[in-house]
Amino acid sequence: MAAQKQLYDHFASAMLGVCYRYTKSMVDAEDVLQEGFIMVFRNLHQFSFAGELGGWIRRIMVNTAINYLKKHSRYQTELLFTETVLHPVSDDNPEVALSTKELAELIRQLPPGYQTIFNLHAVEGYSHVEIGKILGIKEGTSRSQYARARSLLISWINKFSATNKNEANYARP
Repeated sequence: MAAQKQLYDHFASAMLGVCYRYTKSMVDAEDVLQEGFIMVFRNLHQFSFAGELGGWIRRIMVNTAINYLKKHSRYQTELLFTETVLHPVSDDNPEVALSTKELAELIRQLPPGYQTIFNLHAVEGYSHVEIGKILGIKEGTSRSQYARARSLLISWINKFSATNKNEANYARP
């Protein structure tokens, strides 16, 4: 019990951040964290010491978060992945000084399907093939959803940039 508490205390705050990236509220993130640690403790005997313990726990948290999204009805209607053709994404590279927190909040505002795939690919580093297997979708669907998420983020960042430029020009004497 003492070792479990130590493990939990050591990794809980970082893993809560992982869980929060996939959910729409801190309450849901805390639920995912608790479910994830239950899985960690049940399967600790399977940890092979081949990699870092934190990476192994992170993978469990990501899988738990995805299962949570699939299981809870408030996410299911928004977690639908359509089999549509990939549309081109802007190559714009907006030059905006966003803080990490501001960017994370923009990502959290994406629809859950886009948010999940964006996090899995851009943040966690999963390939579209792996994402397809995890979510039970085609690789092309993962690519399309990622492209849409990226495009939406770019448009929001461009709006943010334009707003900040206008405010800066307006504030000048």
